[in-house]
Amino acid sequence: MPADDTATWTESEVGALREEFGDTYRDRTCLVTGADGFMGSHLTEALVTLGANVVAFVRATSSGALNNIGHLRKDLTVVFADLTDKTSIDYLVRDHLVTAPDKPYVFHLGAQAHVGESWHRPYETVMANTIGTLNLLQSVVDHDVDLEKFDTAGTSEEYGNVRESVAHQHDFDDLGSLILHERSPLNPKSIYATAKVAADFLTMNYHDAYGVPGIVTRMFNNYGPRQNPRYVTGTIITQALSRPEVELGALEPLRDFCFTTDGVRGHLTVAAKGVAGDVYVYGQGENISMRDWSDLILKTGEEHGFWAGDRHVVVNEKRMRPGATDVMALRVGYEKLNAETGWTPKISWEEGVLRTIQWYAANRERWLGRVDWMARQRAEAR
Repeated sequence: MPADDTATWTESEVGALREEFGDTYRDRTCLVTGADGFMGSHLTEALVTLGANVVAFVRATSSGALNNIGHLRKDLTVVFADLTDKTSIDYLVRDHLVTAPDKPYVFHLGAQAHVGESWHRPYETVMANTIGTLNLLQSVVDHDVDLEKFDTAGTSEEYGNVRESVAHQHDFDDLGSLILHERSPLNPKSIYATAKVAADFLTMNYHDAYGVPGIVTRMFNNYGPRQNPRYVTGTIITQALSRPEVELGALEPLRDFCFTTDGVRGHLTVAAKGVAGDVYVYGQGENISMRDWSDLILKTGEEHGFWAGDRHVVVNEKRMRPGATDVMALRVGYEKLNAETGWTPKISWEEGVLRTIQWYAANRERWLGRVDWMARQRAEAR
């Protein structure tokens, strides 16, 4: 792996990655949208390591800064564009996909990906997640690009909560716990989730109508190094690194947390071995309440000397999702992906949490000032 602040992948994991995917992606053209984001940067890094010819699509800003893939700058082609601007997408497709010497892979991870933020920026969320996906698909068709795969990143949030009228269509284990599969009913409970449902269906529409080899990979709660600290794992860790009190919203919801390296392997596997026109889900295959997840993080950090034993969680109602929009239980059944490709998660929660804490502790300059609780802390100090 190219040098970064702290390594996300161990040497043995890099070796296994090359053994599994080297023949598939070496010297292949791979476009990654959202390449400077959390999951996008890890996927981009993995593709560079595998020897792919990576085109990194990064949202155009006035600064042109690369927060997460700057260390890869010499190993890839960076294109600054905007998913909501069809003209810039056309230039991207014309200059980097039409002229490719092979059938490119497209990994479409670019999105406004924060559930809470979608309520504050609803139009931007729909534009980036839905219209952005439409622009990219339409440009591929307009320029008659012959792709290997077009992998659209979906989300577990699309499933929402079980509606009583269709409960019989869901799967439950022997203890009555919900298990979500590719064909489980959808019930999006946020603007973010609704926009992602639309993106998924647009991908399938363009597969059916124009033969775009689209595929949807629904991710279940990825976490790890580089994730924006406004997401729950990062907000717990950054607060614990800075003060005894850790503010959270609802503690009852259950989530299926999957470490970023397993998530990257999920996308690489689906694009390499999945069937075009189909949907795949991946995750840890277990879920845990927000209360227990925060307890695990605080315990791990204390045991490894990152903070003292006085860290404790307090509930702040302002952190809760509006109205009846919280999703209460997310847990994946990844049997289909495993049966077709052999994919399975490799990183335990304990190991993933420790590696994530280590990254935040070693990279304070990357998140100080970016967390929502910092503004409140400064205001209280005045």
